[in-house]
Amino acid sequence: MYINITDSETGNNKGSSGQLVNYLEKENHAALENGHAKELWFNTISSEIILQEVKVRIDNNIAKLGRNDAKFYLVNISPSQKEITYLKERFGDQGAQEKLKEYAVCVMDAYARNFKRPGIQDSKNLLWYGKLERYRYYNYRDPEVEQGIVKAGELKTGEQMHVQVIVSRKDSSNKIKLSPMNNSRGSNKEHSARLGQFDRVSFKGSGELIFDQMFGFDRLLKDTMNYALTMKNGSPEQKREIHLLDQLQNSPTDTERPIFPDRTKGIFQNNSSELEQLTSEIGFSTEGLLDILSSSDPLMYENMEDQISDFKKKKKKKRRPPGI
Repeated sequence: MYINITDSETGNNKGSSGQLVNYLEKENHAALENGHAKELWFNTISSEIILQEVKVRIDNNIAKLGRNDAKFYLVNISPSQKEITYLKERFGDQGAQEKLKEYAVCVMDAYARNFKRPGIQDSKNLLWYGKLERYRYYNYRDPEVEQGIVKAGELKTGEQMHVQVIVSRKDSSNKIKLSPMNNSRGSNKEHSARLGQFDRVSFKGSGELIFDQMFGFDRLLKDTMNYALTMKNGSPEQKREIHLLDQLQNSPTDTERPIFPDRTKGIFQNNSSELEQLTSEIGFSTEGLLDILSSSDPLMYENMEDQISDFKKKKKKKRRPPGI
Protein backbone atom coordinates (compact mmCIF):
# COMPACT_ATOMS: atom_id res chain seq x y z
CA MET A 1 0.00 0.00 0.00
CA TYR A 2 1.40 3.36 -1.05
CA ILE A 3 0.01 6.43 0.72
CA ASN A 4 1.55 9.81 0.08
CA ILE A 5 0.69 13.41 0.93
CA THR A 6 1.69 16.21 -1.44
CA ASP A 7 0.91 19.86 -2.03
CA SER A 8 -0.80 19.18 -5.34
CA GLU A 9 -0.41 16.94 -8.36
CA THR A 10 -0.74 19.92 -10.66
CA GLY A 11 -0.44 23.63 -10.07
CA ASN A 12 0.03 24.61 -6.42
CA ASN A 13 -2.05 24.50 -3.26
CA LYS A 14 -1.81 28.16 -2.27
CA GLY A 15 -4.61 29.29 -4.58
CA SER A 16 -7.78 27.80 -6.00
CA SER A 17 -8.33 24.05 -6.10
CA GLY A 18 -9.94 24.41 -9.52
CA GLN A 19 -6.92 23.32 -11.55
CA LEU A 20 -6.43 20.16 -9.49
CA VAL A 21 -10.15 19.30 -9.47
CA ASN A 22 -10.33 19.68 -13.26
CA TYR A 23 -7.20 17.54 -13.65
CA LEU A 24 -8.74 14.75 -11.58
CA GLU A 25 -11.76 14.78 -13.91
CA LYS A 26 -9.60 13.49 -16.77
CA GLU A 27 -11.06 9.98 -16.73
CA ASN A 28 -14.58 11.37 -16.86
CA HIS A 29 -13.80 13.16 -20.13
CA ALA A 30 -12.82 9.82 -21.68
CA ALA A 31 -15.88 8.14 -20.12
CA LEU A 32 -18.24 10.59 -21.80
CA GLU A 33 -16.56 10.05 -25.15
CA ASN A 34 -17.00 6.30 -24.78
CA GLY A 35 -20.57 6.52 -23.50
CA HIS A 36 -19.70 5.38 -19.97
CA ALA A 37 -21.04 6.79 -16.69
CA LYS A 38 -19.04 9.49 -14.94
CA GLU A 39 -17.21 8.72 -11.68
CA LEU A 40 -18.50 11.14 -9.04
CA TRP A 41 -16.64 12.40 -6.00
CA PHE A 42 -17.24 10.96 -2.52
CA ASN A 43 -16.53 11.58 1.15
CA THR A 44 -17.78 10.35 4.53
CA ILE A 45 -21.27 11.73 3.90
CA SER A 46 -22.01 11.07 0.23
CA SER A 47 -20.80 9.13 -2.80
CA GLU A 48 -22.52 11.32 -5.39
CA ILE A 49 -20.76 14.67 -5.25
CA ILE A 50 -20.26 16.81 -8.35
CA LEU A 51 -17.05 18.69 -9.13
CA GLN A 52 -18.64 22.12 -8.64
CA GLU A 53 -19.28 21.36 -4.97
CA VAL A 54 -15.67 20.26 -4.51
CA LYS A 55 -14.29 23.50 -5.96
CA VAL A 56 -16.65 25.82 -4.10
CA ARG A 57 -16.37 24.14 -0.69
CA ILE A 58 -12.57 23.78 -0.75
CA ASP A 59 -11.97 27.31 -2.08
CA ASN A 60 -14.26 28.89 0.51
CA ASN A 61 -12.90 26.99 3.51
CA ILE A 62 -9.89 29.26 3.97
CA ALA A 63 -10.73 31.55 6.91
CA LYS A 64 -7.64 33.39 8.27
CA LEU A 65 -5.29 31.79 5.75
CA GLY A 66 -2.83 34.13 4.07
CA ARG A 67 -1.90 34.39 0.41
CA ASN A 68 1.14 32.15 0.85
CA ASP A 69 -0.54 29.59 3.11
CA ALA A 70 -1.44 26.13 1.84
CA LYS A 71 -5.19 25.87 1.25
CA PHE A 72 -5.46 22.12 0.66
CA TYR A 73 -3.43 18.92 0.31
CA LEU A 74 -3.56 15.88 -1.95
CA VAL A 75 -3.58 12.40 -0.38
CA ASN A 76 -2.70 9.63 -2.81
CA ILE A 77 -4.02 6.19 -1.76
CA SER A 78 -2.59 3.58 -4.10
CA PRO A 79 -2.96 -0.16 -3.41
CA SER A 80 -0.37 -2.49 -4.89
CA GLN A 81 -1.31 -4.66 -7.86
CA LYS A 82 -1.40 -7.62 -5.48
CA GLU A 83 -3.87 -5.79 -3.20
CA ILE A 84 -6.11 -4.73 -6.10
CA THR A 85 -6.15 -8.26 -7.51
CA TYR A 86 -7.09 -9.57 -4.05
CA LEU A 87 -10.03 -7.14 -3.82
CA LYS A 88 -11.28 -8.01 -7.31
CA GLU A 89 -11.06 -11.74 -6.67
CA ARG A 90 -13.01 -11.36 -3.44
CA PHE A 91 -15.56 -8.67 -4.37
CA GLY A 92 -15.60 -8.49 -8.17
CA ASP A 93 -14.62 -5.48 -10.28
CA GLN A 94 -17.46 -3.17 -9.18
CA GLY A 95 -17.35 -4.41 -5.60
CA ALA A 96 -13.60 -3.75 -5.42
CA GLN A 97 -14.19 -0.13 -6.42
CA GLU A 98 -16.77 0.36 -3.68
CA LYS A 99 -14.57 -1.36 -1.10
CA LEU A 100 -11.64 0.87 -2.02
CA LYS A 101 -13.84 3.92 -1.40
CA GLU A 102 -14.85 2.53 1.99
CA TYR A 103 -11.20 1.96 2.76
CA ALA A 104 -10.37 5.55 1.78
CA VAL A 105 -12.90 6.81 4.33
CA CYS A 106 -11.14 4.78 7.04
CA VAL A 107 -7.77 6.15 5.92
CA MET A 108 -9.12 9.68 6.29
CA ASP A 109 -10.39 8.75 9.77
CA ALA A 110 -6.79 7.85 10.60
CA TYR A 111 -5.60 11.09 8.99
CA ALA A 112 -7.89 13.08 11.30
CA ARG A 113 -6.88 11.23 14.47
CA ASN A 114 -3.21 11.65 13.70
CA PHE A 115 -3.42 15.40 14.42
CA LYS A 116 -4.33 14.72 18.06
CA ARG A 117 -6.38 17.91 18.16
CA PRO A 118 -9.49 18.40 20.34
CA GLY A 119 -12.57 18.35 18.14
CA ILE A 120 -10.85 16.42 15.34
CA GLN A 121 -12.01 12.85 15.92
CA ASP A 122 -12.56 11.36 12.46
CA SER A 123 -13.10 12.15 8.78
CA LYS A 124 -16.43 13.85 9.50
CA ASN A 125 -14.46 16.68 11.11
CA LEU A 126 -12.49 17.20 7.89
CA LEU A 127 -13.49 18.86 4.64
CA TRP A 128 -12.34 16.36 2.01
CA TYR A 129 -13.35 14.82 -1.29
CA GLY A 130 -12.11 11.59 -2.86
CA LYS A 131 -12.01 10.53 -6.50
CA LEU A 132 -11.51 6.93 -7.61
CA GLU A 133 -9.33 6.51 -10.69
CA ARG A 134 -8.79 3.30 -12.65
CA TYR A 135 -5.74 4.21 -14.70
CA ARG A 136 -2.31 5.77 -14.47
CA TYR A 137 -0.29 7.39 -17.22
CA TYR A 138 3.42 7.58 -17.93
CA ASN A 139 5.03 10.98 -17.45
CA TYR A 140 8.34 12.36 -18.62
CA ARG A 141 10.05 11.41 -15.31
CA ASP A 142 9.33 7.68 -15.62
CA PRO A 143 12.39 5.57 -16.56
CA GLU A 144 10.45 3.89 -19.38
CA VAL A 145 9.86 7.30 -20.99
CA GLU A 146 13.46 8.38 -20.50
CA GLN A 147 14.63 5.15 -22.12
CA GLY A 148 12.28 5.62 -25.06
CA ILE A 149 10.32 2.43 -24.35
CA VAL A 150 6.98 4.29 -24.06
CA LYS A 151 5.77 7.83 -24.60
CA ALA A 152 4.57 10.23 -21.92
CA GLY A 153 0.79 10.08 -21.65
CA GLU A 154 0.48 6.38 -22.49
CA LEU A 155 -1.50 4.14 -20.16
CA LYS A 156 0.44 2.07 -17.63
CA THR A 157 -0.22 -1.65 -17.73
CA GLY A 158 -1.50 -3.82 -14.89
CA GLU A 159 -3.90 -2.98 -12.07
CA GLN A 160 -3.74 0.78 -11.46
CA MET A 161 -6.92 1.55 -9.47
CA HIS A 162 -6.33 4.17 -6.76
CA VAL A 163 -7.97 7.07 -4.92
CA GLN A 164 -6.97 10.72 -4.93
CA VAL A 165 -8.20 12.83 -2.00
CA ILE A 166 -8.31 16.62 -1.81
CA VAL A 167 -8.45 17.66 1.85
CA SER A 168 -8.80 21.24 3.06
CA ARG A 169 -6.14 22.81 5.28
CA LYS A 170 -8.98 23.93 7.57
CA ASP A 171 -11.34 21.54 9.34
CA SER A 172 -15.01 21.26 8.36
CA SER A 173 -15.93 24.11 10.73
CA ASN A 174 -13.42 26.42 8.98
CA LYS A 175 -11.87 27.21 12.38
CA ILE A 176 -8.94 24.83 12.96
CA LYS A 177 -5.77 24.74 10.85
CA LEU A 178 -4.53 21.24 10.09
CA SER A 179 -1.24 20.68 8.31
CA PRO A 180 0.06 17.15 7.58
CA MET A 181 3.38 18.80 6.73
CA ASN A 182 3.87 19.70 10.39
CA ASN A 183 6.85 17.65 11.60
CA SER A 184 6.01 17.83 15.31
CA ARG A 185 5.47 14.43 16.93
CA GLY A 186 4.74 15.79 20.37
CA SER A 187 8.33 16.49 21.44
CA ASN A 188 7.58 20.21 21.64
CA LYS A 189 4.42 20.24 23.75
CA GLU A 190 3.80 23.98 23.39
CA HIS A 191 4.13 23.81 19.62
CA SER A 192 1.95 20.69 19.40
CA ALA A 193 -0.77 22.23 21.58
CA ARG A 194 -0.90 25.30 19.33
CA LEU A 195 -0.48 23.76 15.89
CA GLY A 196 -1.13 20.07 16.47
CA GLN A 197 1.18 17.31 15.30
CA PHE A 198 1.28 14.81 12.49
CA ASP A 199 3.39 11.66 12.28
CA ARG A 200 3.45 10.86 8.56
CA VAL A 201 5.27 7.55 9.04
CA SER A 202 2.69 6.30 11.55
CA PHE A 203 -0.12 7.50 9.28
CA LYS A 204 1.23 5.56 6.32
CA GLY A 205 1.80 2.49 8.49
CA SER A 206 -1.78 2.64 9.73
CA GLY A 207 -2.96 2.41 6.11
CA GLU A 208 -1.46 -1.08 5.79
CA LEU A 209 -3.00 -2.30 9.06
CA ILE A 210 -6.43 -0.89 8.19
CA PHE A 211 -6.39 -2.63 4.80
CA ASP A 212 -5.31 -5.95 6.31
CA GLN A 213 -7.98 -5.85 9.01
CA MET A 214 -10.81 -4.65 6.75
CA PHE A 215 -10.28 -7.26 4.07
CA GLY A 216 -8.45 -10.13 5.80
CA PHE A 217 -5.36 -9.57 3.68
CA ASP A 218 -2.37 -11.67 4.73
CA ARG A 219 0.48 -9.24 4.10
CA LEU A 220 3.92 -10.73 3.68
CA LEU A 221 6.74 -9.16 5.64
CA LYS A 222 8.49 -8.08 2.44
CA ASP A 223 5.35 -6.17 1.42
CA THR A 224 5.30 -3.98 4.54
CA MET A 225 6.45 -0.38 4.73
CA ASN A 226 8.53 -1.23 7.77
CA TYR A 227 10.48 -3.89 5.86
CA ALA A 228 11.36 -1.27 3.25
CA LEU A 229 12.37 1.23 5.94
CA THR A 230 14.56 -1.34 7.67
CA MET A 231 16.31 -2.34 4.45
CA LYS A 232 16.88 1.32 3.61
CA ASN A 233 17.88 2.76 6.99
CA GLY A 234 18.54 -0.18 9.30
CA SER A 235 21.89 -1.35 10.63
CA PRO A 236 23.46 -4.61 9.34
CA GLU A 237 22.24 -6.32 12.53
CA GLN A 238 18.68 -5.13 12.00
CA LYS A 239 18.74 -6.18 8.36
CA ARG A 240 19.95 -9.64 9.32
CA GLU A 241 17.17 -10.01 11.87
CA ILE A 242 14.43 -8.94 9.49
CA HIS A 243 15.86 -11.27 6.84
CA LEU A 244 15.62 -14.10 9.37
CA LEU A 245 12.00 -13.21 10.11
CA ASP A 246 11.26 -13.25 6.38
CA GLN A 247 12.84 -16.70 6.05
CA LEU A 248 10.81 -18.01 8.99
CA GLN A 249 7.60 -16.63 7.52
CA ASN A 250 8.25 -18.42 4.24
CA SER A 251 9.51 -21.65 5.84
CA PRO A 252 7.94 -24.79 4.31
CA THR A 253 7.98 -26.48 7.74
CA ASP A 254 4.39 -26.97 8.85
CA THR A 255 5.24 -26.43 12.51
CA GLU A 256 6.83 -23.05 11.81
CA ARG A 257 4.54 -21.53 9.18
CA PRO A 258 1.50 -20.81 11.42
CA ILE A 259 3.63 -19.06 14.04
CA PHE A 260 5.12 -16.15 12.19
CA PRO A 261 2.69 -14.46 9.76
CA ASP A 262 0.92 -12.48 12.51
CA ARG A 263 4.24 -11.81 14.20
CA THR A 264 5.78 -10.38 11.05
CA LYS A 265 2.91 -8.28 9.69
CA GLY A 266 4.63 -5.25 11.16
CA ILE A 267 8.10 -4.91 12.55
CA PHE A 268 6.74 -3.30 15.69
CA GLN A 269 4.74 -6.47 16.46
CA ASN A 270 7.75 -8.72 17.00
CA ASN A 271 9.74 -9.16 20.18
CA SER A 272 13.12 -8.03 18.85
CA SER A 273 14.82 -5.31 20.84
CA GLU A 274 16.96 -4.43 17.81
CA LEU A 275 13.94 -3.87 15.58
CA GLU A 276 12.13 -2.03 18.35
CA GLN A 277 15.12 0.29 18.53
CA LEU A 278 14.92 0.77 14.78
CA THR A 279 11.40 2.17 14.99
CA SER A 280 12.80 4.98 17.10
CA GLU A 281 15.80 5.57 14.83
CA ILE A 282 13.78 5.83 11.62
CA GLY A 283 10.92 7.76 13.18
CA PHE A 284 8.25 5.06 13.26
CA SER A 285 6.16 5.57 16.37
CA THR A 286 4.30 2.57 17.78
CA GLU A 287 2.55 4.89 20.22
CA GLY A 288 1.54 7.16 17.35
CA LEU A 289 0.10 4.24 15.44
CA LEU A 290 -1.87 3.12 18.49
CA ASP A 291 -3.29 6.61 18.91
CA ILE A 292 -4.43 6.66 15.28
CA LEU A 293 -6.20 3.33 15.63
CA SER A 294 -7.53 3.67 19.17
CA SER A 295 -10.74 5.48 18.21
CA SER A 296 -11.57 3.14 15.33
CA ASP A 297 -14.43 0.68 15.05
CA PRO A 298 -13.74 -1.85 17.84
CA LEU A 299 -15.06 -4.73 15.77
CA MET A 300 -12.79 -3.92 12.85
CA TYR A 301 -9.63 -3.63 14.88
CA GLU A 302 -10.27 -5.95 17.78
CA ASN A 303 -7.64 -8.52 16.74
CA MET A 304 -5.08 -5.89 15.79
CA GLU A 305 -5.40 -4.04 19.10
CA ASP A 306 -5.07 -7.33 20.94
CA GLN A 307 -1.86 -8.03 19.03
CA ILE A 308 -0.39 -4.59 19.68
CA SER A 309 -1.48 -4.60 23.32
CA ASP A 310 0.17 -7.98 23.78
CA PHE A 311 3.33 -6.65 22.16
CA LYS A 312 3.45 -3.64 24.51
CA LYS A 313 3.21 -5.91 27.56
CA LYS A 314 6.14 -8.07 26.50
CA LYS A 315 9.42 -7.24 28.15
CA LYS A 316 12.58 -6.97 26.14
CA LYS A 317 14.61 -10.14 26.39
CA LYS A 318 18.16 -9.74 27.60
CA ARG A 319 20.79 -11.00 25.21
CA ARG A 320 22.90 -13.85 26.54
CA PRO A 321 26.66 -13.48 26.22
CA PRO A 322 28.16 -15.73 23.54
CA GLY A 323 28.83 -19.27 24.72
CA ILE A 324 26.24 -19.36 27.51
